[in-house]
Amino acid sequence: MDIVIDFSFIKELGALPPYLVMWRLFLAGGWMPMAVTFIWLAKELWLFYIKQKWGATQKSVLLAIDIPRGNEQSPKAVENMFSYLAGAHGSINLIEKYWEGKFQLSFSLETVSIDGYTQFLIRTPEPFRDLVESAVYAQYPDAEITEVNDYTAGIPTRYPDDEYDVWGTEFIQANSSAYPIKTYKEFENLLGAPEVRYKDTMASLMDLCSSLRKGEQLWYQIILIPTGFDWPKIGDKEIGKILKEKDTSKNIGDSIIDSIMNFIDFIGEMILPLWGEEAKKEVKEEVFKIMNLKPKEKKQVESIQEKVSKLGFEFKIRVVYVAKKDLMNKPKVGSGFVGFMKQFATLDLNNLKPDTEKTYTKASYFFVESRLNAKKNNIIRNYIARDDFKGRKPGILNIEELATIWHFPVEAVVKAPMIQKAPGRKAEPPMRLPISEGTASEKTIEPIFEEPGGEGVKTKAVPPNNLPVA
Repeated sequence: MDIVIDFSFIKELGALPPYLVMWRLFLAGGWMPMAVTFIWLAKELWLFYIKQKWGATQKSVLLAIDIPRGNEQSPKAVENMFSYLAGAHGSINLIEKYWEGKFQLSFSLETVSIDGYTQFLIRTPEPFRDLVESAVYAQYPDAEITEVNDYTAGIPTRYPDDEYDVWGTEFIQANSSAYPIKTYKEFENLLGAPEVRYKDTMASLMDLCSSLRKGEQLWYQIILIPTGFDWPKIGDKEIGKILKEKDTSKNIGDSIIDSIMNFIDFIGEMILPLWGEEAKKEVKEEVFKIMNLKPKEKKQVESIQEKVSKLGFEFKIRVVYVAKKDLMNKPKVGSGFVGFMKQFATLDLNNLKPDTEKTYTKASYFFVESRLNAKKNNIIRNYIARDDFKGRKPGILNIEELATIWHFPVEAVVKAPMIQKAPGRKAEPPMRLPISEGTASEKTIEPIFEEPGGEGVKTKAVPPNNLPVA
């Protein structure tokens, strides 16, 4: 039977005006991709609407954490805290997701320096407040936890501003989330005195925070979204890529021989069962076994396996530096914070780098001023909202990595006088703020944060007199 291809339809289209061509194509099946696109768009808009509606009903509290005086707990204690916080993860069924708009609630770990005074805080959904307090007290029984007002109130959220300027960015992983960054265990040294055996990864950040002058503020935020037990699959996928990596280029002779052998194997599998014998498939060996891997590849496989063996969280990292224009020192604070992040880099595995493509407050070439101000507005608004959706897509860090980049400093290692410490649990925390001129080490301190409902100065002229807002 002859096969005839009719091109008359195409010839007819060629004789029609463009608008009729589009209409004929639409009727001939072009409506199908448009319908699929419309349905997908409608679904996304609906999800966005109901999630916003449900999210607006959720209340959060900001908790100030004052660590015990003389803290000698290593980051392992904070790692255990994160293990406990992972209990906030819950399954959401289809009705809850697509009709009620429910989604996984997130936490925000924050380290804030205002005029050189440094405070650790955790913002938590109200239903998980007891979970957070239990996690902290389990590791630090003498810690102080107090609900406070939001320190971001009063800072401008629209730029340019007459008095303030802002620098900020998100930090993202340079490689797949399966690859780990350098963790606190790699900063330990078995030799020397106890105070030099461990180099606290927070030391450089605490020194930077303590050097801020009156009128400068540095905000460091890590958004944590609890995940389930499926995330290690990304590690299996990456390991598979490493083990199967090979040179697939073949010459013509190899291709012909492979084709013949594959055909013979196929015929054999079809014929042998006729004689009652079941064909036995040879188990193909993997291209690379662990023993045959290069040292770099072996290190990658082992590191990935170690990372995915622990609980993980989706995360977003934001940093914001806001100051009066006459005090703004971006080279010092910006470069200092990037340097703090670079100490976690392992070039053949992973590292955390500034997101220079989308969120970094810098613009070049076209419409520089308007694009720069838009980035400033976005980064500070997303920070204040503790938004886990806007900005770059979240990555995944395990609890050991998270404890490396955010933990309470070990006092024997970090000499930062302006970190609030708690001698014991108290009803009202002695949270303080520098009020005299000069650097933090030269300042005296006065209360800054207050419990909700307390009196607070609402002007934004002199930070942190804008804090807290009643």
